[in-house]
Amino acid sequence: MNKKTQENIDGWIMVAPIVILMLVFVIGPAIYSFMLSFQDYNMLKPEQSEWVLFENYKELFADPAFYQALYNTVKYSIVVVPVQTAIALVLATVANQKIRGKTFFRVAYYIPAVTSAVASAAMFMFLFNTNGIANRFLGIFGFEAVSWFNEPKYALPLAMIMAIWSTVGTQMLVFLAGLQDIPNEVYEAASIDGASSVRRFLSVTVPLLREKTMFVIIVGMIGTLQMFDQAFIISGGTGGPLGSTTTVVLYLYNKAFGENRLGYGSAVAVGLFIIIFALTVMQKSIFEEREERPAKRRKVNG
Repeated sequence: MNKKTQENIDGWIMVAPIVILMLVFVIGPAIYSFMLSFQDYNMLKPEQSEWVLFENYKELFADPAFYQALYNTVKYSIVVVPVQTAIALVLATVANQKIRGKTFFRVAYYIPAVTSAVASAAMFMFLFNTNGIANRFLGIFGFEAVSWFNEPKYALPLAMIMAIWSTVGTQMLVFLAGLQDIPNEVYEAASIDGASSVRRFLSVTVPLLREKTMFVIIVGMIGTLQMFDQAFIISGGTGGPLGSTTTVVLYLYNKAFGENRLGYGSAVAVGLFIIIFALTVMQKSIFEEREERPAKRRKVNG
């Protein structure tokens, strides 16, 4: 056995565990879920399951509850992703400055990201309870107590605030790594040219973090479209009040396990996968097109 063959074998041995785990826990279940989406599958009586082909999909696209869940999810994603991206970039910029105690700020910004979603939801429910701190503070100024999580107009925005608070630390680390890769000479050259700190941020930092921004936005979009835990905890699994916190994944969960319709739930999962995949490809193509425009302009001008 020559050296190259031995290296190939060693490489496959090293990656074999993660490949096996991916096949068993990711790829295999995804394929099986796709097959279940064409069946009327009863988890308690699997022997009575039967193939219904596209009936689950027909029911899915005719269900108003699914469109409400999709609307809530898209609304949640449209608000959370841009806000958390902007805040993460600002926090990363602050944490990258040469200030005293910057390590403390980095840790403080990141602590919510490693906090359990259940603990975060419990804390927010305590703060915004009818007798919570938020209502007591507003009561000082004469406002009446609000049942925040029982009001449709407040429940989803509070879930958005909770998500931004608990996830912005992870995006901050990505931006912080990108900022530390930017050479100081670039900023020094911009300063010599008379650029202010704001101009350096907009003309140097933001363009050079384009790839990191694309990564953060795509990962954030995928995460928000799959939002489940906050909605489940806030509403007790019902998606209330009046369906205002029902997301696609919570809708999937209630159909698959609440009503014991795994086939229909699998159809919802396939539909969500198609939506996420299409949006990811679209965002990637938009970012790549923006990157190609300056190169084309330089080529034409040159």
